[in-house]
Amino acid sequence: MDLQHWLGRATDAIQEWADTFGPYRPHPSLQVADDRFAPVFEEFTDRLKDNYPFFHPHYAGQMLKPPHPAAVVGHLTAMLVNPNNHALDGGPATAAMEREAVARLAAMFGYDQHLGHLTTSGTIANLEALFVARELHPGRGVAHSADAHYTHGRMCHVLNMTSHPVRTDAEGRMDLDALTEVLEGGDVGTVVVTTGTTGLGAVDPVHEILPLAERYGVRVHVDAAYGGFFTLLAGADGPEGLPPEPWRALARADSIVVDPHKHGLQPYGCGAVLFRDPEVGRFYLHDSPYTYFTSTELHLGEISLECSRAGAAAAALWLTFRLLPPTPDGLGRVLAAGRRAALRWADLIEASAYLELYQRPQLDIVTYFPATEPAALSAIDAASARVLADGMTAPDPVFLSTLKAGREAFAARHPKITADADGARILRSVLMKPESEDHVEHLHGRVEQLVRRTPGP
Repeated sequence: MDLQHWLGRATDAIQEWADTFGPYRPHPSLQVADDRFAPVFEEFTDRLKDNYPFFHPHYAGQMLKPPHPAAVVGHLTAMLVNPNNHALDGGPATAAMEREAVARLAAMFGYDQHLGHLTTSGTIANLEALFVARELHPGRGVAHSADAHYTHGRMCHVLNMTSHPVRTDAEGRMDLDALTEVLEGGDVGTVVVTTGTTGLGAVDPVHEILPLAERYGVRVHVDAAYGGFFTLLAGADGPEGLPPEPWRALARADSIVVDPHKHGLQPYGCGAVLFRDPEVGRFYLHDSPYTYFTSTELHLGEISLECSRAGAAAAALWLTFRLLPPTPDGLGRVLAAGRRAALRWADLIEASAYLELYQRPQLDIVTYFPATEPAALSAIDAASARVLADGMTAPDPVFLSTLKAGREAFAARHPKITADADGARILRSVLMKPESEDHVEHLHGRVEQLVRRTPGP
């Protein structure tokens, strides 16, 4: 796609539409001359250079990737209209697009029916899911993996619910015995299952947790904000294929959150929340006499906690899905490349004399650490910190991130490492961009060079 061409077409298309309503004179208070704008724009673009190259395959740090050009064009085109998807009166076209895009997400997870909408973030989407959980089970708390995103503990506090962290196993997944102990207390109304923890990319065993939750009469909410689109690789042929059981089980979960602004190629912010039972919409119902007046159809604001919300986000997702649908042959091919890249890097690390794999990647996140002498947590922590810093400032930079691994978690995976500290930072690389597949060897070689140059403690 020629982005400049299509952005030009976008402004032309919106101007043609605007001209059908007749001419008017813009107010002089809004006028800004080009020669006045030019130096400010230059300062603005110069300041934007204070960013990491999230678009580049040598950036393998946080969960950041560039939006697809189709998403950019869709977002900016709709932004020129500036619709608000809270009400049909504020965004009739983009509200329809949102419903269609959300229906595709629901179908991807196997929902036969659903109630759902887009949100500005996974945090807000999870807040909504936990809000409904509270209304369905008042006075009962929420159980979630100890490695789940911190938003669950935070949102439980906001909603005045008790949070019950559940220990994880040696692969970073929710431990079923520990969950059973928590559920036996009778204080939990909802279990949050994570398919793709943000630290390790670990996938909780959804298919095993669902019958356990049913036995104790609790709901299951799936936080698939990061990993949800990996359901497209469930049972796929080739090394990128994932065990199908946890992903096929998503269709039986009570609610699901997914972030299209992660693996869905969308700009921030675009999250989504889905409920299997549309009847939960009763907890949202409210009246707005100055908002809901041109249609008897259900307005998106009537089934969400957020009010004003950019219709441009829905437009971008709708346009992207028309070109790269949430199917194995569509977005699945994008995720498959990152998954193969992660597995390839893991293989290189296992064969390395300078790096050790923390654990095998379950999705597209690779975790590893420098081989140190002595093999102790304190030495690993210091070496990881130096590699991170040196990598960003080197002439041929590589951008990584770190993850703090606790003493017990480290011991479960690497019992021979001397536990002389409470934990250690390890290196973490997120291979979200499909281009990563062509740069794994380069990334691995650069990290090995950085480790070799790292002095001992």
